[in-house]
Amino acid sequence: MAIRFLTSGESHGQSLNAIIEGIPYGYELDFDFINSELAARQEGVGRGGRMKIEKDKIKIKSGVRHAITTASPILIEIENKDWQNWVYPMSVEKIDFLHLDKNLADEIKNKINDKKINRFRPAHADLAGTMKYGFDDIRYVLERSSARETATRVAVGAICQNILKYYNIDFSFEILSIGECNNKKDFDEYIKTYQKEGDSLGGIIKVIIKNVPIGLGSFIHWDKRLDGKLAQALMSIPAIKSVEIGLGKNYAQISGYNSHDEIFYDENYHHKTNNSGGIEGGMSNGEDIILTVAMKPIPTMKKALNSVEMKTHNASLAHFERADNCAVYACGVVAKNMSAIVILDAFLDKFGSDCKIDIDNSFEYYIKRINEI
Repeated sequence: MAIRFLTSGESHGQSLNAIIEGIPYGYELDFDFINSELAARQEGVGRGGRMKIEKDKIKIKSGVRHAITTASPILIEIENKDWQNWVYPMSVEKIDFLHLDKNLADEIKNKINDKKINRFRPAHADLAGTMKYGFDDIRYVLERSSARETATRVAVGAICQNILKYYNIDFSFEILSIGECNNKKDFDEYIKTYQKEGDSLGGIIKVIIKNVPIGLGSFIHWDKRLDGKLAQALMSIPAIKSVEIGLGKNYAQISGYNSHDEIFYDENYHHKTNNSGGIEGGMSNGEDIILTVAMKPIPTMKKALNSVEMKTHNASLAHFERADNCAVYACGVVAKNMSAIVILDAFLDKFGSDCKIDIDNSFEYYIKRINEI
């Protein structure tokens, strides 16, 4: 595995962080591009009040010198501006109430108690997470399971996109549907209708990756297969419930003769169709990689579902906290960038992972070699 990364941070903590290992030496980073990806994640009709507070920008604290990657681990920080409203409820240090003025101590205790959660949200991580770790406050689950964490993934993916641009590999996405609406001109009004009702919406997103060289991934071992890696990365995004490659589930309804992509040669090998979505036998085949993901509706809703209070076991309505009612566009940005992490990992596994000069030479030689076959 060439690229490894970890994220840390809570939704209302001081910051979100990521550390990336495996980025080679010699690539100039475009900070404007990386920040534009972070900004894109915050866009779209249906986003909640949190996006009016945050203006996500990347801060790189190691692994880059004069905008050039150094091959050392890259440490990223994204500030949570909302932290100023959560200083006491999310304090890292223990609060010494005994040595505080009584009025101040009571004020802080009230702020902390106001942020405690004891009503589970259906379809969220609340119930399973609380049971698994033995928390006495569902807030512990919410803070880390929140999709706010995906901002760091977008930052990591944007760095990977930045590097892959040197090899003309391009990433994009489009929204195919929102709920039952598949007319793109109607998306905004459709979302607003559900927003007024306090309900939420999911949708279908297509990710397109162009100019991926043939042969990334491998058929040799199960964990080297490119489609498997992409599916795992995409399924790890909160609210994603299915991943399809190319025709996906529609393959089951079409015969082999009518579905498989025939091979032709005209100066190079190519296919006239791309039902496989650019991946065959666990490897890229030179065609566009086409990934389709389904995002479920956001579980936190004003129109609350039935639930249970954690300590009393009494029936209640689910907890509501400021949230989006539709984040499909944002999810598309995350999906595109998670895909970029996987593609760069496979790219460096194929062409080397130490420095740009060696990778360039290996890439150029490989393209020349396969064009002669």
